[in-house]
Amino acid sequence: MGVKEQYRDYVMTGFVKRVEPVVADHGDGALLYDADGTEYIDCFAGISVTNAGHHNPKVHAAAMAQADKLVHACSYVYHVPSVGALAEKLAEITPGKLQKTFFGNGGAEAIEGAFRLAKRFSGKREFVAIESSFHGRSFATLSVTGNSARKKGGGPYMPGVAFVPTPYCYRCFAETTPDKCDMLCARRVGEVMRLHLSGDVCAFIAEPVMGEGGIIVPPDDYFKRVKKTLDDEGVLFIADEVQSGFGRTGKMFAIEHYGVEPDIMTMAKGIADGWPLSAFTARADIADAFQIGDHLSTFGGNPVSCAAALANIAFLQNGVIAASAKKGADLKARFENLMMEQALIGDVRGKGLMIGVELVEDRKTKVPASAAAGFVRQYCLEHNVLIGVGGNFASVLRIQPPLVISSEQIDTTFDTIAAALRAYKQA
Repeated sequence: MGVKEQYRDYVMTGFVKRVEPVVADHGDGALLYDADGTEYIDCFAGISVTNAGHHNPKVHAAAMAQADKLVHACSYVYHVPSVGALAEKLAEITPGKLQKTFFGNGGAEAIEGAFRLAKRFSGKREFVAIESSFHGRSFATLSVTGNSARKKGGGPYMPGVAFVPTPYCYRCFAETTPDKCDMLCARRVGEVMRLHLSGDVCAFIAEPVMGEGGIIVPPDDYFKRVKKTLDDEGVLFIADEVQSGFGRTGKMFAIEHYGVEPDIMTMAKGIADGWPLSAFTARADIADAFQIGDHLSTFGGNPVSCAAALANIAFLQNGVIAASAKKGADLKARFENLMMEQALIGDVRGKGLMIGVELVEDRKTKVPASAAAGFVRQYCLEHNVLIGVGGNFASVLRIQPPLVISSEQIDTTFDTIAAALRAYKQA
């Protein structure tokens, strides 16, 4: 029985209608190879995971060296060198006074843990989140997820959660223009806390750049204004860097673009270039609120994954992030120029190599062109380029390749997407 038949008969696939007809056999940098030898330019990176590239030699070597010594010892029962070293490194590279880290296995686990810590520290129980946001598929993370498409069939959800408008300039609910933005989205945070919750607000959680929501980039002053409101109200700020961290946006962490220091930060995906690992890091005073028995993860802080993460961070810091920022800016500019030819493109946005191209049926009405996005994705697959699609209406092309993608591979990706848009118009 082949792997496609095994998936059909034995694997629960609850994420997409059908798994892509690609048998992922091996990878190299920004390339992914099918079992039959077909070569794909991977511009989705396993949903922003393999930031340092598939089978990065330095990350692989570090992981194998650790695996030869120790694979598991439960990092919360014994002292494990790679765990301590990674926690110290995260204290060094995260913004502000973030210092102590708890390690887990996936993004949802990190956010659940961050919630528990925030509640323990603050003594409060309510949360504020953003409409169109996505934070995971566990109970608590879906409760603070504003993207309704991700929540269907899973309720009822956790009480004590209120949502604020998405800082989505292209579809601004206030109908302002970028040069006349009154930041109503930021001002609504305080209003929602006062009008829709009971005065027991523990934390505000936000993705600095929203991935599943369609690569939504908040205005430059958004987080500064929100953070002032939070500080005035004694509310913690949790920055969800699960998808936007580790160089994805042209800085180590996306929140660095905004000059704001979070109280707690969650991480996963790109942290170890594909090795399963997640983390949440907090200020020391917040972290010390955990009491004996409060939290544990049997496999959290796996020694091999932590060794891989250390090598991954060292690799990214060696000029890779800076180079990817330029690659992303250049590619974004090319898509902006393509807008003059392609009326299907309503908006182009992003930071670094986290780029969204929103397709619309008409630029005046901004009706989402979901069918066009699906067509482009399929066209790209058939022409050996892998991209993602996101947004509430699945109308945003997501370009999030490994940061090591070459100029030639970027050219091929852009040309393929441009050809797909032309082909859709002619279909």
